[in-house]
Amino acid sequence: MKLIITLILAFGTFFSTNETIAPATVNKTESQVTWKAAKVTGEHWGYVPIADANLDVTGGKITGGSFEMDMVNLTVEDLTDEKSKGNLTNHLKSDDFFSVEKFNRSTFKITEVKSTSATDYTINGNLTIKGITKAVSFPAKVALAGNKMTATGTIKFDRTHYDIKFRSGNFFENLGDRMIYDEVNLDVKLVATI
Repeated sequence: MKLIITLILAFGTFFSTNETIAPATVNKTESQVTWKAAKVTGEHWGYVPIADANLDVTGGKITGGSFEMDMVNLTVEDLTDEKSKGNLTNHLKSDDFFSVEKFNRSTFKITEVKSTSATDYTINGNLTIKGITKAVSFPAKVALAGNKMTATGTIKFDRTHYDIKFRSGNFFENLGDRMIYDEVNLDVKLVATI
């Protein structure tokens, strides 16, 4: 009899837990990833389209999820001259940077979520660029408005950890004002219906 009660309680817990976990539908049109990188003489920025994304939500809080970035269609937005813009875009897609022909997607997958309030989170996860995966952690903000959830955060990563060493001061000497800094920022905004 005790065994039957234990099994009933176990199944009850299993089903009640699963009912509270809901995959949120991420709106790829409203969501975006903005990249920012700096060099000695200034900085550049642009967008990386979100190819796919999902968020796991339990009780109105993010518990997991992932997103994929379409590296083929990354853009440069700070330059207005079409030739300069095209040259930089193509250079970023080349083997000096993201090797887009070989690695057309970059991904981030959440491994752990900590929240100190309904709006403040620490997100831990794995960032994969050029087939190389590294653990990253960053603070995030979550806002709820009805059934709409907006999550924002900035992932900072060292590009040399992903075999992107072009004009890095850690690998090349005497670069002067041609040096490109190693840190890259990805400002992530995911908008989902829960």
